[in-house]
Amino acid sequence: MLAVIRLFALLIYFIGINAVLFIIYLTRPFHRNNVYLAGIFYASMAKIMGLKLELRPSSKIDPNKSYVFVANHQNSYDLMTICKAAIPGVVTIGKKSLKWIPIFGVIYWLSANIMIDRKNKGSARDTLDETAKKMREKNLSIWFFPEGTRSYGRGLLPFKTGAFRLAVATNTQIVPVIASELHKKVKLNRWNNGTVIIEVLDPVELDKDENPKALAKHFHTVIEERFQHISEEAKSLDKAKV
Repeated sequence: MLAVIRLFALLIYFIGINAVLFIIYLTRPFHRNNVYLAGIFYASMAKIMGLKLELRPSSKIDPNKSYVFVANHQNSYDLMTICKAAIPGVVTIGKKSLKWIPIFGVIYWLSANIMIDRKNKGSARDTLDETAKKMREKNLSIWFFPEGTRSYGRGLLPFKTGAFRLAVATNTQIVPVIASELHKKVKLNRWNNGTVIIEVLDPVELDKDENPKALAKHFHTVIEERFQHISEEAKSLDKAKV
């Protein structure tokens, strides 16, 4: 019974917040802070799912600077968990197909997110060049899920190099963002689904001669280690509350 009530409440709430976002975005389409605003709204859905979000932001993030954020991508609950770490001036890199998702797709487009065609390698390269230009002109930060797809409990998947090529090309610091384990964490018929820790690490300065492939492997190791650590911590926090 709880599952039915929860799903109905989530649907109504999701439609409601998207309606509000749509109205706001119509008054300021493609505004640099639209993704940040959406992150606040979507993260509020976590309460309906019985999740407590514990955000641990880095004190070294400068709101006036641009960054390349790289985050782990687990499942659809990312929309209401790791999005809480979004900062003003951040936009994401996503698949063009996202714009065809009912309701969410239009919101995603109006949020000024950058869409790429992953099947067209030439187009993807052109998009990265255009992204670099937008970063400089509008002082934007770019959020990547470098795995390229949701992991669904398969562990941290190998990283693609796009985020790291962009960071090197624009001489931009990289900021790792990690959310603790979400796989099989949420049970719709359970009132309390525990804590999700979202950790934003300190910005990392890059050398202009850094190799993107080497960077991808390095940050994969960094994120995997922190993922294991905070996932165990989240489990301990949940056990302590039982």
